[in-house]
Amino acid sequence: MTTNLAFAEQFVPQFQISNPTQHQTHELKIWPSCFAAVKAGNKPFDVRENDRSFQVGDLLLLREVEPENEQFTGRTITRWISYVLQGGTFGIQPDWCVLGFSDQPPIPAGITDIRLW
Repeated sequence: MTTNLAFAEQFVPQFQISNPTQHQTHELKIWPSCFAAVKAGNKPFDVRENDRSFQVGDLLLLREVEPENEQFTGRTITRWISYVLQGGTFGIQPDWCVLGFSDQPPIPAGITDIRLW
């Protein structure tokens, strides 16, 4: 079977950041049902209090925790922030935000073809 792949002149990756060395890592608690949904790819976002100055490109270490006793289960998953919807709009409280997740790391600005990345 032969497949001919045609690539557009310019490929725009999912999200870019201007300086990949200027990101933070945030360790966050997450309940089991949400952990399972993130891992399965059904929950590519989270609503959080924006007390950490979340930025596109930041790495999230999501640590599963039992809500009844606040004990960690030992399971973790990592995601990168691909989008931040700041509070104060669309019914989101001013000190809160919606974080878009990506399971792929950000691409530095200026890179338009990730086939060689």
